[in-house]
Amino acid sequence: MPFVKVVKNKAYFKRFQVKFRRRREGKTDYYQRRKLVIQDKNKYNSPKYRFIVRITNKDIITQIAYATIEGDRILTSAYARELPRYGIKVGLTNYAAAYATGLLCARRLLNKLGLDEAYQGVEEADGEMYAVEENDDGPRPFRCFLDIGVARTTTGGKVFGVMKGAVDGGLDIPHSETGKRLVGYEADTKAVDVEMLNGHIHGEHVADYMNELEEEDPDAYKTRFSRYIEAGIDGDALEDMYTEAHAAIRADPVHKPTDKKPVTAERFGRRKKMSYSQRKDRVKQIKAHFMKSLEAEN
Repeated sequence: MPFVKVVKNKAYFKRFQVKFRRRREGKTDYYQRRKLVIQDKNKYNSPKYRFIVRITNKDIITQIAYATIEGDRILTSAYARELPRYGIKVGLTNYAAAYATGLLCARRLLNKLGLDEAYQGVEEADGEMYAVEENDDGPRPFRCFLDIGVARTTTGGKVFGVMKGAVDGGLDIPHSETGKRLVGYEADTKAVDVEMLNGHIHGEHVADYMNELEEEDPDAYKTRFSRYIEAGIDGDALEDMYTEAHAAIRADPVHKPTDKKPVTAERFGRRKKMSYSQRKDRVKQIKAHFMKSLEAEN
């Protein structure tokens, strides 16, 4: 068939259908979402759960959600900004914090559903590959599917660090048995370097960089790790900090609501609407002030 040039005339544009808004904004991959949302017909109205991971410049967001006709419903969520409560006060977007956030979300959900005792996961993180197994008695493990949005699926990405934390926390998330996208995966051996992965989970890569930079360039160290210095944390203390945080998360993963200021007009500096008599009185005051200032000048 010969090449035919598409003539974009009036008839073409009258039949043009725009993409969905979130596709135009580059926020949602609908091909991926369709695969994650559509449930088998023979499962009737059983929800298909998604483990949602989003990483921003200052936070790591994790949610367990399922889709309905009206929209998504969130079962539970966990954020990296909650980690200071468990002892991780700085470095809230690195690989170790990503693992801790995934662990927090998993333990919080299982605690909410009453499955935290039945499915403990990996009680002490060691970097070994783990997959939750179904118990002989009682309910099956909670199964959900990783939803990374429009993020790139690169080997060593933090989204997979979050997934590793959730899996070690006791969730059943389908993933490669060889840990293909985790830190330390080697294509030649098709296996994960357990020591390297465990080091990233406990922040050893950050500690090594801190110690090296402190020796070579103290000024740069003070600039780049100023918040660590303020918190009294050095490279040698990081591993213990993350180990203690994992234990604290398992001990009490329940969300604690924070005190929030009520949203009022005064909070944003807006003046309350005045009545007609108040506006007239204000004009009188302005005139009186102006006349007084003129008299003072004379």
